Amino acid sequence: MEQTTKYPFQDHTLELDERVHDLVSRLSEEEKIESMLQYQPAVERLGIGAYKHGTEAAHGIAWLGEATFFPQPVGLACTWDSELMHRIGNVISDEARVMYMRNPAVNGLTLWAPTVDMERDPRWGRNEEAYGEDPRLTGELATRLVQGIQGDHPTYLKAVATLKHFLGNNNEVDRGSGSSSIDPRNMREYYLKAFELPFTEGKAQSMMTAYNSINGTPALLHPLVQEVVKGEWGMDGFIVSDAGDVMGIMNDHGYYDSHTPGVAESIKAGIDSITDDADLSKAALREALEQELLSWEDIDRALFHTFRVRFRLGEFDPAELNPYASIGEESMMTEEARAIAAEAVRKSIVLLKNDNSMLPLSSQDTDDVAVIGELGNIVYRDWYSGTLPYAVTGLQGIEAKLKGTVHYHDGNDRVSFQSVGHGGVLSVRQTAAEEKAIVQADKSGFSSSSDTADNPVAADASSLFTVSDWGFGSYTIRSAESGKYWTADDEGQRITASADEAYGWYVKEVFGLNQQNDGRIAISTWNGRTVCTAVAEGHLAIADEQTADVLDDQALFEKNILENGIEQAVAAARAAKTAIVFVGNNPLINGKEENDRPSLELPASQLKLIQEVYAANPRTVVVVIGSYPFAMEWVEQHIPAILYLSHAGPELGSAVADVLYGDYAPAGRLNMTWYRSEDQLGDLRDYDIIRSERTYQYFKGQALYPFGHGLTYSPMEYSYLELDAEKVDAEDTIRLSVTVRNTGTIDSDEVVQLYTKLDQSRIQRPLRTLQAFRRIHLAAGQSSVVTFELPVNELACWDVTRSRYCVETGSYTLMVGRSSADIQLQSEVQVNGEVIPPQDLTKPILAENYDDYRQVHLVESSEGGAAVEALGDGAWILFGDAEFGQTGVRTFQARTAFAGESGELQIRLDAPDGLLAATLTLDGSGGIANWQNVGIDIQAVTGRHDVYLLLSQGTRIREFWFGE
Repeated sequence: MEQTTKYPFQDHTLELDERVHDLVSRLSEEEKIESMLQYQPAVERLGIGAYKHGTEAAHGIAWLGEATFFPQPVGLACTWDSELMHRIGNVISDEARVMYMRNPAVNGLTLWAPTVDMERDPRWGRNEEAYGEDPRLTGELATRLVQGIQGDHPTYLKAVATLKHFLGNNNEVDRGSGSSSIDPRNMREYYLKAFELPFTEGKAQSMMTAYNSINGTPALLHPLVQEVVKGEWGMDGFIVSDAGDVMGIMNDHGYYDSHTPGVAESIKAGIDSITDDADLSKAALREALEQELLSWEDIDRALFHTFRVRFRLGEFDPAELNPYASIGEESMMTEEARAIAAEAVRKSIVLLKNDNSMLPLSSQDTDDVAVIGELGNIVYRDWYSGTLPYAVTGLQGIEAKLKGTVHYHDGNDRVSFQSVGHGGVLSVRQTAAEEKAIVQADKSGFSSSSDTADNPVAADASSLFTVSDWGFGSYTIRSAESGKYWTADDEGQRITASADEAYGWYVKEVFGLNQQNDGRIAISTWNGRTVCTAVAEGHLAIADEQTADVLDDQALFEKNILENGIEQAVAAARAAKTAIVFVGNNPLINGKEENDRPSLELPASQLKLIQEVYAANPRTVVVVIGSYPFAMEWVEQHIPAILYLSHAGPELGSAVADVLYGDYAPAGRLNMTWYRSEDQLGDLRDYDIIRSERTYQYFKGQALYPFGHGLTYSPMEYSYLELDAEKVDAEDTIRLSVTVRNTGTIDSDEVVQLYTKLDQSRIQRPLRTLQAFRRIHLAAGQSSVVTFELPVNELACWDVTRSRYCVETGSYTLMVGRSSADIQLQSEVQVNGEVIPPQDLTKPILAENYDDYRQVHLVESSEGGAAVEALGDGAWILFGDAEFGQTGVRTFQARTAFAGESGELQIRLDAPDGLLAATLTLDGSGGIANWQNVGIDIQAVTGRHDVYLLLSQGTRIREFWFGE
């Protein structure tokens, strides 16, 4: 093939890195600065087109119109199906190519997905976006999605997957200013582990850093980016900052007093593309270069990484060389893609409970059904969703299965509101002068007489509203006539009934209905401002913030229930043979980006709806549609059959109906522990899963539903667990097989799960750890031999005594079963590995490498790395099993910082109140950033001891050592 090239970078026959270096070298200084941003401009003189980094694609292409819509990632994880994830990734990148073809300057091929954050706490507002609480499950599913997105061509990428958010990002409260305290064991065995496989095996070409700090260092400045991601794992793509986060170094973290050093240090730490205010970022870049905080070599290195990815996407090569360049409109929302989406919904459904085989239902025996609950007749999208091309609700799916009667009620009240101050009933009015239908108090729409004074009614449909209670004080209100939602028009300072859905970064369709002592209500907007009746015009207005706490008659209303939703739902349930109650969450309310969930509970109104329906009809099935686990012990105790799935897109209703009526046998498995109560969880911001006994690996309590749980319609029998060896070395691979047989009469999938544990260890090891899993399909009566190959090095723990991974010598239990709590077979294998040596505290020891602690967290040391800071006077850190020998030690030294009048550090042996070896007094006059070497002579310590360092509040210690 002949090609005419003007510049070497346009010559596809040259080596890739040579071409990239040539392109970067030809950019002017101003062009380089412009290209450091998310929106890289066109450079027409070089034939370089404009490009945007960052197209949202969590479960399909988002925000760019109609696209194939897959279940939320939390639902995809419940499929436990690696091969399916690969096919989903392939569809997403096909459609990304179509969007790119439509507008290459705006619809880029660098996709912001998947989210790999560890979900060690289900209260996280963004729980819907990630794959659960286990690093093996998350890493495996994310890897296969990455491979599907990026394609398998040796030269070209179909699209680029951006893993997010690195690292320790699992709370929204203070996410931009807070710090996640993570010690080396938690870091290496849990948080980093999930990201490792998508890079080392999946070859992900991009990564986004998190808003939070890690041990006091903003994540986008943390050495882990360079040392681990680009170093140990060999990631050769580019790193992007989260939106607004580079400026957040100053604005949120207060880390620097200007933007300039933050921009400079973030680029040196590994950020290659800035997603932030363009003018501020460019000004800071220029100033950093002028002040020599940043060099042009730093800029060139970052641009090399971003442009290298663009080269691999085929942008600078003839289209005929790139097999993905020909993807066009024919690949958008194909029948195959729709089938894969439908398969994903079915495979994601988890059968939580099925007493007496109530499910599947028979269309003949249950030809008279009541479908109850708002979620039964709506399909929601979340923030990172595309536009739904169509939607099948649960009600519609069930109606399609039955020839009999289907009764439906959403369970919501129909109400009227009367303005106390104005005296009129609120109604929806659309006038020629108004662009949007407004809510106003209308005296002519209010009817009251002696026999109706205690129960006012609306005179026409425009005065009737449907109220949905989402729990925790959050309500949506719709016009019963038009179906439009009330929404806060902040610009016009009024309430209109004009929204098609509750949606947006700020969900202005959420209201508070705050009952007063006298029974009247005050209405508040999404941001806590008071709703009142405008004195002259009579429409609902939003009070000024200064008067938001003033509740006069203009800001008080009487709510009159004209149709009791629960009573109507109960009547429908009583009249039917079977009741199917849909409950769950709205993905934009009470748990989303920037808002952690207030509680694990189902909304109280939904629980009451279930209870009342069940009392009327014991043949009740509950379908939970949610972005996260719920605490619902009453439901588990009483309801005979329960299904769970996430918000799943257009095929939701069809898939639920298929499962309910036996056209598909469910086999989804939970990707997270479902707790009975949030009392079983600690502080939302506690990232130590070991000490706080978080996730299935360390949780010793009784879960509502354990990690990996999910029932099937057909019983599965496990037998013949066989290992190829009883003893192995650390470099070997364990091969084991198990026979699984479908002993029932229904064809079904089964998810076979392999866990391991080591009981005898120097350190606290997990109760069990998922090592592998396989989703298989078995016809009724069919058997299959499932084989796993487990490299012994996967059994390693992080040895803090030597700061490296270590496979401990010992007897390991291999457990195969249906869930983490339903082990069917197990066997032992003896591993010839290493014995973790005693602590040698005579050499400098990093304080972060403690074995246990009380009342401390990790912060940044101004000298580099992390330091331990005492949060109270009872704080201590433990270094267990320290060997001092027969000659012993007689001195102690430490690197400490302290601010205050006086502080102290005590050295005690074998217990926090054990033998006092010495007390070291600290001088705080130099301030918390004044690190000093401090030392003291101690009583001679010989032999082996546990060493406790007791720290007074505010003391920081970076390292210490003992001497002779």
